[in-house]
Amino acid sequence: MDVFRDSTKSIKTRLKDLLSEMTLEEKISQLGSVFSSALLEDGKFILEKAEGLLSNGIGQISAIGRTSGLPPRELAGLSNEIQKFLRENTRLGIPAIIHEECLNGFRAKGATIFAQNIGLASTFESDLLGRITDVIRQQMRAAGIHQGLAPVVDVARDPRWGRVEETFGEDPYLVTRMAVSYVRGLQSDDISQGVVATLKHFVGHGLPEGGMNCAPAHIPPRLLREVYLYPFEKAIKEGGALSVMNAYHELDGIPCGASEELLTGILRNEWGFDGIVVSDYYAISQLVTSHRICQGNADAARLALEAGIDIELPVFHCYAQPLKEQVEKGVVSEALVDRAVSRILSLKFKLGLFENPYVESEKAAHVINMPEYRELALEAARKSIVLLKNDNAWLPLDKDIRTIAVIGPNADSQRNLLGDYTYPSGAGYELAPNKDTGKAEVVWKDREILAGIVKVPPVISILEGIRAKVAGNARVLYTRGCEINDASTEGFAEAVKTARSADVAVVVVGGKSGLLPDCTCGEMRDSAGLGLPGVQESLVKAISETGAPVVLVLINGRPCALTWMAEKIPAIVEAWLPGQEGGRAVADVLFGDYNPGGKLPVSFPENAGQVPVYYGHKPSGGRSAVWGDYVDCRAGPLFEFGYGLSYTTFGFSGLSIEPKKVSPAGDVSVKINVQNTGNRAGDEVVQLYINDVVASVTRPVKELKGFQRIHLKPGEKKRVEFTLPAESLAFYNRNMKRVVEPGFFKVMVGRSSADILLEGEFEVVG
Repeated sequence: MDVFRDSTKSIKTRLKDLLSEMTLEEKISQLGSVFSSALLEDGKFILEKAEGLLSNGIGQISAIGRTSGLPPRELAGLSNEIQKFLRENTRLGIPAIIHEECLNGFRAKGATIFAQNIGLASTFESDLLGRITDVIRQQMRAAGIHQGLAPVVDVARDPRWGRVEETFGEDPYLVTRMAVSYVRGLQSDDISQGVVATLKHFVGHGLPEGGMNCAPAHIPPRLLREVYLYPFEKAIKEGGALSVMNAYHELDGIPCGASEELLTGILRNEWGFDGIVVSDYYAISQLVTSHRICQGNADAARLALEAGIDIELPVFHCYAQPLKEQVEKGVVSEALVDRAVSRILSLKFKLGLFENPYVESEKAAHVINMPEYRELALEAARKSIVLLKNDNAWLPLDKDIRTIAVIGPNADSQRNLLGDYTYPSGAGYELAPNKDTGKAEVVWKDREILAGIVKVPPVISILEGIRAKVAGNARVLYTRGCEINDASTEGFAEAVKTARSADVAVVVVGGKSGLLPDCTCGEMRDSAGLGLPGVQESLVKAISETGAPVVLVLINGRPCALTWMAEKIPAIVEAWLPGQEGGRAVADVLFGDYNPGGKLPVSFPENAGQVPVYYGHKPSGGRSAVWGDYVDCRAGPLFEFGYGLSYTTFGFSGLSIEPKKVSPAGDVSVKINVQNTGNRAGDEVVQLYINDVVASVTRPVKELKGFQRIHLKPGEKKRVEFTLPAESLAFYNRNMKRVVEPGFFKVMVGRSSADILLEGEFEVVG
C-alpha cells in the first residue's frame, strides 16, 4: 500500500509521499475546481464529461447544491459518483473537496433556511448561531459537502452596500463573537465530521467606495488592523477557521487577491494560519479584467499564487494551462505550486476524505429539514426581530380585533423573506450566453421560484402567519398595493379602501434580496438612497393619511432611512430577512405570543447623506463643528447600534467594578443587576462599552466589549457579570505596535450604545 493511503501514518509523512508521486499536471489539477453542472446532463452524472475534466484529479467541486438543483438524496448520490470516479478512474485516486454556500443555511433544495446574518446578529446571542451552524454542518456533511463558503466576517459601515445583509453588522467585537461561534459550530470539535468554514472577504469589503460592491476600500493601516482584520484574526486563533477567501477589491492600489502582505505576511506569518486560501469566484482573472495589473491570465496566476491563493474558484482558468506554462518556462517555481498543493492535500487528509469519501444518501434525505430544525429556525427568526417603535403600547395587537388589513408587496411573499444566498434566491435561474449575441442572459429554470412561490422547504408568508394566528376570530383583508420596485400606483386606491375598512393596517414593505437586476438588496445590488424601493413610501403615506392605525413591518436586508415614517407611524417592526419561519415569527411578535428582544447590529441613518454613521466614531467625529448637526439633518443616527424595544421594561442597578486598578495582564469584573420591571416576561440585551479616556492615539468614544441576552419573568432580578481582560483594551500605538497603555478607562453599561444607564471607571497601571 502507498504510504499516503496509510491512515496510521502522520499527515506530514503521507503528504510527503503523495507529493513525490505526483506529476506537474496532477499537482496543478489540485489547484482548481469545476462546477458540478459541467459533469451532468439532465441531472445525471456523465462518465464522458468526467473523463474530459477530471482525468488528472481535481481540487474541488463548486456549488454542487445550486448548480445541480438536486434534492438531498440525489445530491448525496452525485457526491458519491464524483468521488467514485476520482478514486477509481484517476491514477492516484485523490478525492475532491466539495463546497457550497451556507451563509444562513445550506444552499441546497429543501435545506433549512434560517434568518439572514444581519438578523442573526440582531439576536445578540452567539450560542444560538453555534446551534444553527451545527445543523448546517449535519445537513452538508450528509450530502457529501466538506467546505462552506461562509461566514462573512466583513465589518459593514456603509448601508448602501448591498451585502450588508450578509454581515453581522458594524461593530468588530459583535462580528467577532458571532464569527467564532459560527466557525466552531460548522467545523465541530472533530473536523473529520465537520465542514470547513471559509472566512470572507479578506479584508475590508464592508467599506467600499460609494457603497458600491467591489469598489476600492480606503482604510488606513490602524483602522484596518483594529476594526477590519480583528474579526478574522479571532475567528482563526479562537475559532480555528481552516479556510479564508480573498476579497475582490483593492487597498491602496493592491488588489486583495494579489496582496502577499495580506495573504501570507499577516495571515500566515503573523497569525499562524495553516488552512487554505481560496479565491473568490473569478477573482484571479479579475486581476486582468477589473484591476488591470496583469497582461494576461498567466501573469495573474503567478501573482495570485505568489500572494498566497491556493485554489482557484469556481472553475479552472488562470491556474490551468496558463500556470502550467509559467512553471515549464521557469517563470513560476514548482516549489510554489507544491506549497499550495501541500496545503490542499493536508486539508483533505484532515477531513478524512481518503478513508471516507462516501456518504449514505438516505441519511441526507432524513436530516435535511427535520421538525426540530424548523423550530430552531422559528426561534432564530423571533429573536432576530427588532421593535423600533411602539407609541402608546399599540403593539401587541389583540387577537380579538375585528378586522385586520394586511397590505404591501412583501405581505404575501414567501421568496422575499429569504436572503440572497439561499437556494430559492439563486436556484431558479442560470446565466447562459445568448446564441446570437454571446452576451450572458438570465434563463429561468424554476417558474414557481420566479413567481415567488417556495415549496421546498415550506416557507410561511406573513399573511399566512397572521391568518393562522387569528383564525376564527378576526377578519383578514389583503391587498398588495404596489410592487417592490416599480412606479405604478394603480393598487393604491384598493389599498386605501382596504385600510379604511379595517381596525388596523399591517403594512409589510421592504425589498427583494438576490443577485439579479430585479432585486433591491444583496450582492451586486447597491443603493444610493436608503428609502423604500419604488413607490412603497408613497403607499405607506397614502394609508397613514386614512387615519387607520398603521403597523409597519420592514422586510429588508439593509438599514432603511425611514424619514417621516419614524415620526408618524405609531408602530414599526424590523424583521430583516427572517427565513422560512418568518411569517410565524412576525405574527408571534405582532400578537404578543413572543416579546421582541432583538437589537440593531447596525445604526440606522436618518438620511443617506450621513453615511457612514456608526456609534464607535472618534471624539472629533459624529458631529459637525461647531454647531453639531447638518444644516438639513441631525448628525446622529435615527436608531443607534444596540437599540431595540420590548413589551416590558427593565431596570439596571448595582454597578460593581473590581478591581479598580489592574495590570495589563489582568482581568476586570463588571457586575450589574437587571430587573424586569414590567408585567410581561421578556429578553434584554445587556451591553458593556468602554472608553479609553486619554490615549497616545485617538480612540473611539465607545467600544462594545461585552453583551449578554437574558430572559426575565415579571419582577425577576438577575446579577449579570462580564469579565473584561485588560488585553482587550489594546490598540495600535503611534509605532503600530499593539499595546495596552496605562490610564483610566470609563465603563458604560446600558441597553443600547446611546442608552447608557450605569457608568464607572477603572485604571490600568504598570
